[in-house]
Amino acid sequence: MTTTRESVAARPFDAVLCDLDNVIRFYDTTRLAELERAAGLAEGTTEAVAFSPELDGPLLLGRSTVAQWVASIETALADTGRISGERARELAAAFASTPFAADEAVVRVLRAVRAAGLALVLVTNATHRLEDDLESMGLADLADHVVSSARVGVAKPDRGIYEIAAGRAGAAPERCLFVDDRLENVEAAVALGMTGVHYREPADLHGPLGFLSAG
Repeated sequence: MTTTRESVAARPFDAVLCDLDNVIRFYDTTRLAELERAAGLAEGTTEAVAFSPELDGPLLLGRSTVAQWVASIETALADTGRISGERARELAAAFASTPFAADEAVVRVLRAVRAAGLALVLVTNATHRLEDDLESMGLADLADHVVSSARVGVAKPDRGIYEIAAGRAGAAPERCLFVDDRLENVEAAVALGMTGVHYREPADLHGPLGFLSAG
């Protein structure tokens, strides 16, 4: 794509700030669901325990390790009295090792963002394992910057993480497009003056980023 001064001036955004999980990265929970059914639990039980604020809050702010988180999931599952300690340990381990992959359709769009000269920043509530995870998906070079809650000590939807991301992008909030699958995170970005996209499928990116193919 050829970029001219006129096309740059006509762009509605200078930067794209994008979430990772459930936008770029997706998990295959098939095995975990099988184990939950075998244990007599509803599918999603382990995930609900793992992502309860008291368990994953410290993790996402960088105050606990993944190993400590997994141990707390095991304890919480066992404490329900519905399954044995061995089952709880098996479920926690399966949850922690859930396989994941990137959505290549979204990756192509985001690579086009950078190719067009816009700043791309990943903004994600993540653990200290994030860098290794990006490497494993071949996405270590996807973005100009990565703003991880575990590294900066603040998580979405706190306005601080959006301000950090815009600063890394070198763009004013009103010149940023923010993409996230969680509505409360999008609403927080919009409150700061950003344009928000509540993501559900790759087609959601076509409208706000349509100017890239038209340029």
